[in-house]
Amino acid sequence: MVAARGNLDRRPRCCRLDVIGLQPMPAACVRVFLQPARYLAETAGLPFWSHQPNRAMAKLAHSANGLISRLEPHTVLDYPLPSRIPGRGALLAQFGEGENALAVMIAHLSLSAPARARQLGFIAELLQDFPHAVLMGDLNSEPGSNEMQQLFAKSTLQPPAQPTPTFPSWKPRRALDHILTSPAIQLEKTWTLPQAFSDHLPLAAEIRLPAHVGGRSVKHKRR
Repeated sequence: MVAARGNLDRRPRCCRLDVIGLQPMPAACVRVFLQPARYLAETAGLPFWSHQPNRAMAKLAHSANGLISRLEPHTVLDYPLPSRIPGRGALLAQFGEGENALAVMIAHLSLSAPARARQLGFIAELLQDFPHAVLMGDLNSEPGSNEMQQLFAKSTLQPPAQPTPTFPSWKPRRALDHILTSPAIQLEKTWTLPQAFSDHLPLAAEIRLPAHVGGRSVKHKRR
């Protein structure tokens, strides 16, 4: 979790990536007087960023999902996730349009298994119209859990061939963070990054898209 400028300054070192999902993170904090997604994007030299404020914490900050990208999204949409305790959300970025669009969803799911099941069902419904989709984030579930099996049954997302343990960061034993793709996207490899900013290790992946997927733009503007 990003809590102060010192942690923020460490994150851009791992930003030699095209699309980066950030969660959980403060959307803004009175202690540092900045918006972390914007700060990270500008520090890393990536032109596009977006954030989704979620749960308020003591009226000082908001937990958020964030996106920073080398590519310009066509659209970025925020969705509240179903839960008995409101405050969690999913951020959906679409790169390109129509059948050639790439949908990238960033989510941080609940600790409760019943809540996660509802949230993953909602996510599956949102992604069902995209033949090229990626879901990444802290799903708080291992691939063999009932709720994850329901996600795979209700969507085109595939279970990882070999889960990558991310929790706890000091001695990873459980695969709770995931980068999942639909069959048309080739997942080359996944790995954890050595920097630990929370009790979970950051997870990275190298994917190969069909040549016609995920339109690129030469424009440089921030959201």
